[in-house]
Amino acid sequence: MKRSFTFNLSLFVILVCCLTSNPGYGQANKAVYAELGGPGIASFNFDTRFSNEVDGFGGKIGVGGFKIIDDVGAVLFPIALNYLFGKDDRRFFEIGAGATLVSIGDKKDKDEDDDPFNNTFGHLHFGYRLQPADGGFNFRAGITPVFGDGYFIPYYFSLSFGYTF
Repeated sequence: MKRSFTFNLSLFVILVCCLTSNPGYGQANKAVYAELGGPGIASFNFDTRFSNEVDGFGGKIGVGGFKIIDDVGAVLFPIALNYLFGKDDRRFFEIGAGATLVSIGDKKDKDEDDDPFNNTFGHLHFGYRLQPADGGFNFRAGITPVFGDGYFIPYYFSLSFGYTF
């Protein structure tokens, strides 16, 4: 069975532009970052707060992927809600939960039921975030347990670097 997947980059760019249009509030509460590990394996992500503050409730969306073997690759779309706790506007403890949608590019010679990551999997996030209130470099590190139908991986880690605006 062969699955083909087309990611519409222009739709993603339009979505990010709509989410980032929050002019004139003075605090940087949006971020873009590259993440290794975590729910996207190797991904690029957009994160925003749902208020005009640098902490509190927010969400993230991303796209990542990897090549498994010669003809098989996976594209992952992590989506999550998160909450930032902090005593200042720079260092935060982050908790979050979400799901990752998975698209396998070509599955010839594989039974779809043998692969636990064939459609979606859930994830949690517990970590540290360095994110200046006035924008600039951001850093995230954390533990990101993943789970799905019949499995749970509690010690899965994530590390990311990016830009806050």
